Amino acid sequence: MKTKPFNPFDYMETQEEINEFLIECFNDDDPKVFIGALNHLVKKHGVADIAETIGVNRESLYKSFNGKVSPRWDTVKKVMKVLNVDLTHAA
Repeated sequence: MKTKPFNPFDYMETQEEINEFLIECFNDDDPKVFIGALNHLVKKHGVADIAETIGVNRESLYKSFNGKVSPRWDTVKKVMKVLNVDLTHAA
C-alpha cells in the first residue's frame, strides 16, 4: 500500500482553523514547530507557486522551511502574507 506524508492542513477547512493551528505552533517552546507547520502549509498551496509569488526560487523556499536551517524572518513574513496567515487573532 502506498501512503503519502501526513499534512494537517489537508483536514482544515477554514482560514480561521489554519490561523488557530499556526498560533498554537507559534506559541510552542520549539520554534521548529512553527516553521514545520508553515512548511506543511507551503506544500499544501504549492511550493513553486509560493516561491514565484514572493520572488525566490523553489529550491530556496524548500531549504528555508526544511527544518535544517533557520529561515530569514523576511521570508517567513512574505510566506505568511501570501498564505493569509494572521497570528494576531486567537479564537
